[in-house]
Amino acid sequence: MIDVNALQKYSLFGGVTSEQMERIKPLLGSEHFEAGECPQIEGQPNDKIYFILSGEVDIFKREVVIARLKEGETFGEMELLDIMPSIATVQAATSLEVVTISNRALYDISKLDLKTFSMVVMNLARDLSRRLRRMDELACGEAKIT
Repeated sequence: MIDVNALQKYSLFGGVTSEQMERIKPLLGSEHFEAGECPQIEGQPNDKIYFILSGEVDIFKREVVIARLKEGETFGEMELLDIMPSIATVQAATSLEVVTISNRALYDISKLDLKTFSMVVMNLARDLSRRLRRMDELACGEAKIT
C-alpha cells in the first residue's frame, strides 16, 4: 500500500496537493529488494525513478562507490528523462522498499493532470540541478563524498 502522505515529503512532489497525489497514486508502483540486489545496473536500460521508503543503496560508477542514498532520497531520474542506459549501478545496502514512477506512468500523468505533471517535471529539474552542482563541487575538490 502506497502512502501518498509519505511521498509528499519528497522534493519531487513539492507543491503537489493531497488530491493530486490521490489521482496519480494508481500510476505508481512499489518494489522490494534484499541487500545485495541491484534495482539498476550500469549500462542496462532503466525507465523508472525510485523513491526510497526504507533502506539504503550504494551508487557505483565503474565499481567505485560514489554515493550512499537513504530513506527520502531518489535515484533513476536521469534515465527516466533521457531514456539512455543506466549511468551507474545501484545496489541495495540493506533491505529496500521503494515506490516507482515509470516513464510510461509519467506520460500518463501528463494526460491525466497537466498541472501535476508540470510540477513534478519542474521539481525533477530542480533535483537534477542540485545534483549537478554537487558533482561540479566534487570535480573541483570543493566537497567530500557523503
